[in-house]
Order: sequence, then C-alpha cells, then structure tokens
Amino acid sequence: MSKSPKRALCIAFGIALGLALGALAMQAHADGSEQLPTASEPSDPDYAAGKAAIAGENWKAAIEAFGRAAARAPANADLQNHLGYAHRKSGNLDTAFKHYGEALRLEPGHRGAHEYIGEAYLVKGDLGKAKEHLAALDRICLFGCDEYRHLKKAVAEYEQLKR
Repeated sequence: MSKSPKRALCIAFGIALGLALGALAMQAHADGSEQLPTASEPSDPDYAAGKAAIAGENWKAAIEAFGRAAARAPANADLQNHLGYAHRKSGNLDTAFKHYGEALRLEPGHRGAHEYIGEAYLVKGDLGKAKEHLAALDRICLFGCDEYRHLKKAVAEYEQLKR
C-alpha cells in the first residue's frame, strides 16, 4: 500500500472514531433524570428541598419547592420534569402533562420527561401516546437506557392488565 491510501485509511478511521465519540457524548447530554445537576441546582435550597420531598413522597412540598426554583429558572427542563412528576404522583395529571410538555419543549431529548409522560399517558389510559414516547426513547437512547427499559416495562405491564 502506498502512502496515499494508508493516509486516506487513517483519516477515514479518525473520522469514524470522532463520529462515534460524538454520538456517545450526545447521548450522555440528552439524559433527563440521570443528568448531573447544573452548577446552580446543588446550591439552590428549593431544589434540594424538592428532591428531599420527592424522596419522602411529600408531593405537596415537592411542588411548592420546585415551583419556587422554577420561578427563578423557568427554562430548566429538569425542574419542569420534577414538577410534572410531583403533580402526577399527587394525582393532578393535567398539570403534570403541562410540565412534562414544557420540559420536552425546552429539551426535546429529555429522557426522564419522555419516560414520565409515557407513564402519565398509561395512567390516563392512552397506550398509543405512551408508545409514542417509548419510540422516542428508543431513538434517543442509541445503546439503551434506564428510561427506555422502565417505560417499556410499564407498557408491558399495562398491556398485560388490559388483556
């Protein structure tokens, strides 16, 4: 092999490697609930209080705390997702859908929001919409992800119950 074909092969390999690494980085960034908090979140006492309230299943306190944090950072998709989750768990599906929708508007690849809105659609009895979000997670999660597996399990359980 002459120098030119070897060089072309090395360049092609480098490009392929760069694309693969870029895809992995994009998948890691597209995460929702597993994403590392932004620099402002850990120092925000309302964010911390909301996380503690969710851990304690105190949905009212979570809604209040995340609501205050979201008022200061309305473009934070994670906060919108947390608000949606707390509203869904408290039984307020309409408001949960509003917050999940806002999280997805802000960050269309937000895996946590896709998982949780899919679960909310199952609570509502809309299997078709839940499957739409499962398909979205299948596209977003190039190598699989917990959010996809969780929603897939929830869909399967829902289908089993409806038989």
